[in-house]
Formats: sequence, structure tokens, C-alpha cells
Amino acid sequence: MDIMYKKKNVYASATAEERKRIADYCEGYKKFLDAGKTERETVAYSVAMIEKQGYKPYKLGDKIAKGAKLYYNNRGKGLFILRAGTADIAENGVRILVAHVDSPRLDLKQVPLFEKSDIAYLKTHYYGGIKKYHWHTIPLALHGVVALKSGKTVNIVIGENDADPVFYITDLLPHLSQELNTKTISEGFQAENLNLVIGGMPLDGEDKDAVKKGVMKLLNEKYGIVEEDFLSAELEAVPAVKARDVGIDRAFIASYGHDDRVCAYPEITATLESNTKQTVLTILADKEEIGSEGNTGMQCVLISDLLDEIAKSYGVNPAVLRSKSACISADVTAAYDPAFASAFEEQNVGKVNCGVGMNKYTGARGKSGSNDASAEYIARLRAAFEKAGVVWQTGELGRVDLGGGGTVAKYIAKINIDTVDMGVPVLSMHAPYELVGKADVYEAHKAFAAFIE
Repeated sequence: MDIMYKKKNVYASATAEERKRIADYCEGYKKFLDAGKTERETVAYSVAMIEKQGYKPYKLGDKIAKGAKLYYNNRGKGLFILRAGTADIAENGVRILVAHVDSPRLDLKQVPLFEKSDIAYLKTHYYGGIKKYHWHTIPLALHGVVALKSGKTVNIVIGENDADPVFYITDLLPHLSQELNTKTISEGFQAENLNLVIGGMPLDGEDKDAVKKGVMKLLNEKYGIVEEDFLSAELEAVPAVKARDVGIDRAFIASYGHDDRVCAYPEITATLESNTKQTVLTILADKEEIGSEGNTGMQCVLISDLLDEIAKSYGVNPAVLRSKSACISADVTAAYDPAFASAFEEQNVGKVNCGVGMNKYTGARGKSGSNDASAEYIARLRAAFEKAGVVWQTGELGRVDLGGGGTVAKYIAKINIDTVDMGVPVLSMHAPYELVGKADVYEAHKAFAAFIE
């Protein structure tokens, strides 16, 4: 037994067969990314995945039979996947995996369309933690739904096909940036200036707001909507880019939305491939990037309601069920970036392609807002990962007192369930185009599979 601890690169000891397995697995993940750029699209794609494996819709209040494969679609933006096991849940509880499928983006305001100097724009309100300057001068696509008063919902995706137009946020040319360059980033890049260019052709015969009216005419012809319909729309501007391999050796994947779909996909595949007798609840959650609020976020009582339904169906006390259950909050962690080394404490940060990362605690400064998992729970997971040959590492969200962050872990722990954060290390987290190591994605799949077994 080696008495010293050292992180290791997955590829250092991987065979040619293992390297191929990693690469093949990530091809499925890239399709998942491209098909689901919003929480709604990710849920829809995931439902299609699990229905092929025999999962059926579940309605609250229905009895849950042992062996059943069910799912609960929460308003199209969250998903609960239940595999009802045959093991004694009064003794073993439920194995819970939670990832979120919302990502930082630009949402359209409710009255977004305006015209200025013969250019039509859409006003946005950023969602989640972004660096505003990242969103200038990149191609953007518009995804989402418009709910009409008639009850009909119109799906909109513009900017993903090669023949589609894209949207764009302008920036000031360097020749005229002397004054801008003297400002701080927050002063120079204002949220109210994140306006999407949507049109520039005036409608014939119109004098006032002719370009705006021309845009609305096109939207009306294609989608049957009028300007008032923006009031009941959820439209998101996201990068109009595909997931791509990075590096001559293809060791990395760049994409929009790794945080946190890079954990959502492995938890789904681990669930679908498992033959465990344990009861497994796999969750795709919404609203994590803004505090897990609302009835599609993890602060909603829905998870407790579902656990109560499981307990009732099995004839078990719900409090006992929760106390015996265990959870992995499957969320990304910061990856060490040598280009910004001073932001990290290198010994205690995840490194790319060195395995899935476990964060015993998150929070900020003195672990404020952190779940801080127990030593005993981590020891149980260590044993399971070693048995399954999982390559994993520990991580922290940067240097102490520099920043920090939070996940859904504390909301799961609040209902008396052992929980720890575990996910893929990400470079350029919350940027429009993030970077992960392929080996870490596959090790996340292996870790989640070992957990639910």
C-alpha cells in the first residue's frame, strides 16, 4: 500500500482500449450538448433517452411498484428519473444523483424589441454569473418558447442551422477605445448594453419604427406571434456554436453549457446502464445558477414529495427513508489553470484529465453556505470508487477568501440526507465556451455508476 497520496492523469496508465472507450463515450456527450442548449431542450432530449429504455411517466399520488422505471417531468424544465429497486429501502434508502441543466445565458426581457438609428435590437437580462464582455461579438442563437393566450406554445430556435441568421452584440473598435480602456470591466461593460442585433431592413411604407415593424412582420409570418406575445415568452440567447474537440490529440471538449450538463449526462448514462437492486432517483434540476429558486429549482419541496411517495409505496417511514439515503450533488468544480495560477491553491484544486473531482465543501470565505460533507460519508465513497477503479480527485473553488460558490448540496442535506459535491473540473467556467477533459467526463460516469451500485 502506497502511504503517500498523489493525483494522477487518467491517460498516464490508460490502455489503448480504455482511451477508445473514453473517446467513444464523449461522442454521445457532444450530441447531448448540441441537442440541449437550454433546460427545456435538455429535459426533452433526456426524456427521449430514458423512454427508449422503458421509462414511463409518473403522476404524483400513484403507487410506485418495485422494479418500476418511472419519470416525472417538472414543467418541462426539470426531470426526476426513478428506478424503483427491490432492496430494502428502510435499510438502504435511496441513491440520489442531482445535476442542474440550466446554464448562464442572456434571457430576453418581457418587452425586448426596440429600434435605434435604423437598427432593431432585443433587450436582454443576463441569467447567472457571467463576465459581460464575453458576450460581445460572438454569434448567438435564440432558443425557447412563446406561450400564446390561446394555450398554444410556439417553439423557437434560430441560429443553429448553417442557413440560419445569428444574433450579435456589438463592441467598440479599438481606435476609439481610449476612454473605455481607462474604466474597470464592470464600468465599461454594462448589462443594459447587452442588446442583440435582430434586424436592419425598414418595412415598406412605414416612417416610424420601420425596422422594428419589419422584424415583427417576419416573426409573425414564420411563428404567428405578435409583439405582445413576448410578455409570456421564455427566450434565451446562447452561443451559436457546436461542441468541438480541442487539441491535436483531442483530449478536451469545448462547448457551451458544460456547467452543468457535463454532470447531467454521466448521471443519466450511469442510471440507464445500472443493474442495481437499490432504488435510484436521478434528478435534472433547473434554476441552480440563480439560487435553485422557484418550483423547478431544488429548493422546491418536490423532492421531499417524491421521497414521501416512495416511502408510502414501500410502507416505510419517510423520515427513516431520508436518514438512510445518500446523495451526490453532481456539479462541476474549478479546474486549475496555469494561466491564472494565483487564483488557486494548486495542491487542493482539481486538474484536468486527472479524474472526477470531489468537493467536500464549497461556500465562500469560511465555508459560508457550504454543505461540508462528513468524513464518514466520504470514506464510504472512497471504498466504492476504489472497488470500481474510479479515478477521482479532491477540489476546491479557488484560493481561500478569493471567491467561492455554492451548489444544490445544502438543500439536499437540509432534509437529512448525506450529500457531497462531485463533478467534472472545468476551465473557463461560466464562459460562453467552456473546456473540459474527456477523461474526467468518463470517470464521472464510472463514479456515479459505482455510487448507485
